Amino acid sequence: MKDKKIKWLIYTVLVGLIPILSRSLAWLVTNAGAVEFLSPSDFVAFGLVMHISNINEIEHFNNVGKSWKTIQNGISIAFIAFYSVLYSFTLVGDKIVDILAITYCSIFLAFVSFLISYSVYDRISKSEASSEAKAQ
Repeated sequence: MKDKKIKWLIYTVLVGLIPILSRSLAWLVTNAGAVEFLSPSDFVAFGLVMHISNINEIEHFNNVGKSWKTIQNGISIAFIAFYSVLYSFTLVGDKIVDILAITYCSIFLAFVSFLISYSVYDRISKSEASSEAKAQ
């Protein structure tokens, strides 16, 4: 059970955090103002990684109900659409949209995506553990 969550933490969460951590490092080592500390596109990337991972994991897992899989895939697809809209706003630029508001929205959505992804992997790992217990 813990093996699935550890793999999720390393393979999904840490990989999703690469843009955020890279930007933080660049912000630390560059002159003041050269690199923004927060960028909505980094959080959009994190959220996309979370939901694409959810879709992939759910599609390859058969020990849960089809309705749960459909609901989770639908939620992930909806979040991917939200992230696409947020990302398109970042491309428009700060003369037309409030980048700070977009940043806060993307941080909030990324946090929610993390919680959703955790709940998906928690359910899958518990389901695998109960399947293994029944097999023994």
